[in-house]
Amino acid sequence: MTAPLTPPPPPHNQSPDDPWAPPPTGGGSGAESWYGPEEPPAGPGLRTELIEAAVVTVVMALVGGALLGILWWWLAPHVPLVSDGSAVYFKETEGEQAVGVDGTFTLLALGAGALSALVVFLLRRRGGVPLVVALMVGGLLGAVLAWRLGVWLGPGTDVAARAKEVGRGVTFSAPLKLGAKGALLVWPFAGLLVHLGLTAMFGPRDPEPGPSGEDKDGYGVA
Repeated sequence: MTAPLTPPPPPHNQSPDDPWAPPPTGGGSGAESWYGPEEPPAGPGLRTELIEAAVVTVVMALVGGALLGILWWWLAPHVPLVSDGSAVYFKETEGEQAVGVDGTFTLLALGAGALSALVVFLLRRRGGVPLVVALMVGGLLGAVLAWRLGVWLGPGTDVAARAKEVGRGVTFSAPLKLGAKGALLVWPFAGLLVHLGLTAMFGPRDPEPGPSGEDKDGYGVA
């Protein structure tokens, strides 16, 4: 009879190069591990986004509103009034100055919304819900502040006292008045639309999946 061709059991003390040695189980200092590609950097936390949104809201409301109010007061046409001693009338019954006052505010608010959205996008391209809300709230507060500031800087609101002061038949300017209150919404909605458009065209995009189920940066797609 012949003995079976089975290899003898390995000795207890094996060298690292012994073919009978079992494969390493990991965890040693010399074991190599593969961790795959690095994960993409995470975006800012919610606290940071809220702080940025608060800063945007305050700057738009105070600085932007003040500039818009001054420009409106400076560029808006004057509405001439005249008194006959007993009542006050528009000097030009078919004049378009009153419409021009609202139109000037609307155009300035439209430009303010586009400019604020552009600045915010250039400073913070990743966007985020808090930032969009800040654009809306800051734009609305800035428009209200601009409206009240322009009225305060303009001619006095007491038309009867002003007519009595200048005298009968003397032309004077009417108070700065925003007839179409819907113009206050132009700034926030213009800022929202411009910011969304810039984000859609030039904002960061998610990596597209490759043919092997992984995106172009080497991360698996669920």
